[in-house]
Amino acid sequence: MQNIKFIATDMDHTLLTEAGALPPHFEDYLDRLEALGIQFAIASGRPLYTLRNLFPRHKDRLTLIADNGAVVAHRGQILDKTLMPTADYQEIAQFVAANTDGRPLVCGLDAAIAAESDRQYDAVYREFYHNLDFVPDPAAWTGEANKVTIYLPKGDAQETFAAQIAPRYGARFSAAVSGPVWIDIMMKGVNKGTAIQAIGEKLGIATADMMAFGDTFNDAEMLATVGHGYLVANAAPGMEQYAKYRTASNAEYGVLQVLDQVIAAHQ
Repeated sequence: MQNIKFIATDMDHTLLTEAGALPPHFEDYLDRLEALGIQFAIASGRPLYTLRNLFPRHKDRLTLIADNGAVVAHRGQILDKTLMPTADYQEIAQFVAANTDGRPLVCGLDAAIAAESDRQYDAVYREFYHNLDFVPDPAAWTGEANKVTIYLPKGDAQETFAAQIAPRYGARFSAAVSGPVWIDIMMKGVNKGTAIQAIGEKLGIATADMMAFGDTFNDAEMLATVGHGYLVANAAPGMEQYAKYRTASNAEYGVLQVLDQVIAAHQ
């Protein structure tokens, strides 16, 4: 592990506990890794504004891979963003609302756009999208957006993805299940793996010298890209093929267990 120069982790069900809490003393780990010259990244389906809110002390020292790679910021500067054409996100939002049991959110760069009729889900949405606007019809909204997220209140994300989303959008977009109740749709080629590869090229860090942690299918490309891909023990079934290594569950702070090994190897 002495060669590790860059570490990225997913948030939900990987770094965070099921209660949505960071591991104890996590900011101390960030300080220790920085002192060792190791760049740390948060790679999440959450938007940039939410990630910055979650790490106020470190936001300008971290690499933030937001919206599954649709926006990438490094030490306070946005390196890249991939927008979705208005006609595309409007069509997706309309289809989801009319043909699935999911609820579409258009992910604008400054706020997520949800249907007025979905106010009952405000607490769920706002946990991930701190900036949230309700409008009569998200499919009629216009603005800069980079993703459509689908919330599945019945917890049938995998089934809905296989039956309706992948057949309709899989060839044209990057679409992935990002949790039991979430599906994300981005522009083709946008994922955490392509983002982390591009960051490595900018920083001059080989993917062989990178480490990443994840649990579900929006982490697949990232785990397969890095030299040290770790799957947490509570990962989604079917994810085993994408990661070389295993660690303990999020409840057991599996990410920190490996970080302890990295820090020990550098001292």
